[in-house]
Amino acid sequence: MTKPADTLPTVKLHEEPGHLIRRAQQIAVSRFHEVHGRHVTPIQYAILRTLHESPGIDQVTLAQLIALDTSTTADIAARLETKGWILREVMPRRQRRLSLTPAGEEVLLELKPAVDVLYHGMMSSLEPAEQKEFMRLLRKFVHLHDSQASPPAQRARTAVRCSVQSKD
Repeated sequence: MTKPADTLPTVKLHEEPGHLIRRAQQIAVSRFHEVHGRHVTPIQYAILRTLHESPGIDQVTLAQLIALDTSTTADIAARLETKGWILREVMPRRQRRLSLTPAGEEVLLELKPAVDVLYHGMMSSLEPAEQKEFMRLLRKFVHLHDSQASPPAQRARTAVRCSVQSKD
């Protein structure tokens, strides 16, 4: 019979990718709140950014683009509508088209410069070549795991990426 200690992983907790990714996320969220307080969350910021870049998308597509389930996205969108930051228009088949209100655009304009400084500050502890490599590997990691997502999620992300790239 095998002892439980014999079946423990050989990698230490603080060297496991999942643990490090979770810690990196905690650090990023903590820094975001240090800069912006708690009146907006990183997910709400992602929604505002996505609606700015893809105005008029439906709520399901938004959920796919920011990698959230549809019920969480609907809940957050309802809260953002209550704040007056987005408009949710009912479409056929109970879908909702989303767009930023002028107040939402204003909030995003206020957040964006500090977000840029925040993320540049987080990356500044790495050498420039390390920053590029870190971001390259992070994008690759996410892309490889996004490719395992459902086909509708893949299509939504690809369509918006192509749309955004064609605007540049």
